[in-house]
Amino acid sequence: MDIWQTAPFLESMFHLKTPLLEKVLRPVLVYLAIIVLLRIFGKRELAQLNPFDLVVLLSVSNTVQNAIIGDDNSITGGVVGALSLFGINYVTVRFLFTHKKFQEALGGSPTRLITSGKLDRENLAKELLTEPELLTAIHRQGFDEFEEVENCTLEPGGGFFVKGKKPDSGDRDQAELLAKLDRLQTSVTELREELKKRVD
Repeated sequence: MDIWQTAPFLESMFHLKTPLLEKVLRPVLVYLAIIVLLRIFGKRELAQLNPFDLVVLLSVSNTVQNAIIGDDNSITGGVVGALSLFGINYVTVRFLFTHKKFQEALGGSPTRLITSGKLDRENLAKELLTEPELLTAIHRQGFDEFEEVENCTLEPGGGFFVKGKKPDSGDRDQAELLAKLDRLQTSVTELREELKKRVD
């Protein structure tokens, strides 16, 4: 006796409605297409710098859903699709780990946006970044102004590497002198209070 006839709900849950090879190929092809599209449209999509970038990524996930699952909503189909995605991702990451040239070609290279407090407007335009968006990015790293940043780089994965300027020796000496004056003033205040108590 056919198991699907005795328990019809099992068929809708577990029976594959599309060929297994198709279930494997669909997520793999969509995965590769999205990687290529992200490479073409730049690193800012990964950085999600404004609501529009976030909307695009959310919409893409919804748009490609049917392309990945096809006409099959079964649990088995979902598991096969998920395994295919994990599998192609594992193979891709392993391949890129051992082939650095392919990693740079596929992921791109870092883009310098600030050097010694000065904006690289050409690279900003290349990455389609505005000054307010970059300012927001450095604010998240704890800097108030571009002038406080020694260098800022947009990494291939969409992250920002921000390095602050080191104070020069004159600034350090001045800070140390001010700290010593503060301590001296505190000591003088404490001595005055002690003398006042003794007089009283």
